[in-house]
Amino acid sequence: MAVGSLAFILVFVVALGLAALITPLAARLGRRWGLVDVPGERRKHVGIMPRSGGIALYGSFLVAVLLAAVVGRMLPTPEGPDPKELTRLAGILLGSTFMFAVGLYDDKHELKALPQFFAQVVAALFAVFTLVFIERVMNPFTDELFIFPWWFTALITIVWISGMINTVNFLDGLDGLAAGVAAILAAVLAIHMYRVGQYSVSLLPLALLGATLGFLPYNFHPARVFMGSSGSFFLGYAMATLGIVAGARMATVLLVLAVPILDVAWLILVRLRRGRSIGEGDRQHLHFRLVDLGFSQRQVVGLYCLLSAAFGVLALVVSSRLFKLGALLVLGLVTVAVLAVVASLSEQRMNDG
Repeated sequence: MAVGSLAFILVFVVALGLAALITPLAARLGRRWGLVDVPGERRKHVGIMPRSGGIALYGSFLVAVLLAAVVGRMLPTPEGPDPKELTRLAGILLGSTFMFAVGLYDDKHELKALPQFFAQVVAALFAVFTLVFIERVMNPFTDELFIFPWWFTALITIVWISGMINTVNFLDGLDGLAAGVAAILAAVLAIHMYRVGQYSVSLLPLALLGATLGFLPYNFHPARVFMGSSGSFFLGYAMATLGIVAGARMATVLLVLAVPILDVAWLILVRLRRGRSIGEGDRQHLHFRLVDLGFSQRQVVGLYCLLSAAFGVLALVVSSRLFKLGALLVLGLVTVAVLAVVASLSEQRMNDG
């Protein structure tokens, strides 16, 4: 077996195996430390559930990425070694560790929305100062490269990373939903990076893929452990920064996560219009509304993953930026229409009840 193939297999298997081994231990630690979810208005699970699965997600990813930093040197580099690769890796790990720690604190003490947002900005600045930023985009109409001024580069990177963290945090409402969608995005990014010759960098989303797949058997409905804020904060930051180091594949990430991103945007607008806090927890998200309308958790999670996978494949097989933009716009319009219909049906059902 080629050394290169062994590196990919090793990173994936280590992440997968560690997540599978650590998750039951993390669940026991969660119960011992009081990191638990009690059934309530938003959560309708049965019994007290540990919300410490983020320990397994973060721990397995960390070990696999450190391994990737070593074995990645064995892989060929078509364009020569990137001297900034280790700097970017340090930024990903530093921000991931920080957001994991903030999430762990939130799981125990329940931070308010403002401190959470401040922490997200700090994590985004870690990324900016370690060269993980959105500096340029390609105009889909003219194929011309547009480079942002430094201040806008920092601003859009902060918006991107904080937006992704919040999207994943809000998405983590049904068993296996956030981890399943994250696994799909990680697979798409790994395939893309490998295809364009970013072999050593492609090990990073591969590590995330292994971590999420190792965690999912314990998190899929009926879940035995939740990922908690430590898991969702970490996943959101990791997905946001991996999308940037993949060559700023914003369109790819947006396609895979279009439905949850639009759901969050829709709900923020609704809350602002009604004078409510945008960080307030409730059951108004699309996935909750679908369950309340009678769909099972597995059906809703399967639908989300199917849509994410379908548009992930589209992002991989279609090279036209204009086509991707069109697909994103169509998906956006359809999603908004579905959100409006589902919201109307839910409110009608509540009024009738």
